[in-house]
Amino acid sequence: MEKTTHFGFKQIAEDEKAKKVAEVFDSVSGNYDLMNDLMSAGMHRLWKHFTISLSGVKKGSRVLDIAGGTADLSLKFAEKVGKEGRVFLTDINYSMLSRGRDRMLDHGFKADTVQCDAEKLPFCGDYFDCATVAFGLRNMTRKEAALKEMQRVLRPGGKLMVLEFSKIWKPLQPAYDFYSFKMLPLMGKIVAGDSESYRYLAESIRMHPSQEELKTMMKDAGFERVDYYNLSAGIVALHVGYKY
Repeated sequence: MEKTTHFGFKQIAEDEKAKKVAEVFDSVSGNYDLMNDLMSAGMHRLWKHFTISLSGVKKGSRVLDIAGGTADLSLKFAEKVGKEGRVFLTDINYSMLSRGRDRMLDHGFKADTVQCDAEKLPFCGDYFDCATVAFGLRNMTRKEAALKEMQRVLRPGGKLMVLEFSKIWKPLQPAYDFYSFKMLPLMGKIVAGDSESYRYLAESIRMHPSQEELKTMMKDAGFERVDYYNLSAGIVALHVGYKY
């Protein structure tokens, strides 16, 4: 029997999801950074700053930025690790990755960029001090496989940080639903000429595991001391886990 998975609220063949997600990001890549600022009223910058501040990354660290897109995190990590360290910017989508690579170069950083699938990372085990995935996990077809790969490539004592949309505080749910399903597609249509990709965004958030469910998934993948921080009333959560 053919395996299925969700693409937003739709059920599709598991093998089709990566292609459909790629089509979404090919469409939105040109306006990705602008739309991030508009959709979150700039809050995504604070969420990412919080992630960086808890990373423990320092001079000489080796960092893996998974589904790093336009390099928001990679740029900050590159500043922290200096010439002694290395930051690998990875993404499965070439349109997004090429923008991130160019942005790194424009800021004067060597661009270690790798186009790859997070479920099959092309890196040796026990290598990275820190791995991050920001707003990318929910788009992965086999999240459990991706988390196990992240655990594999981290060195003992290394840290995984997953920044992702999550389950909002219930009293705010009606207003959040209105914004997500009415305003986001409208903004996407006006700014990017693409309402469907932003409708998928809203749907994919609702299908993503809750804070506690993702915590359990990370533990099942071999991470220890797993915990999370709710940001902006749970619109976003930062999960942190360690490899020992």
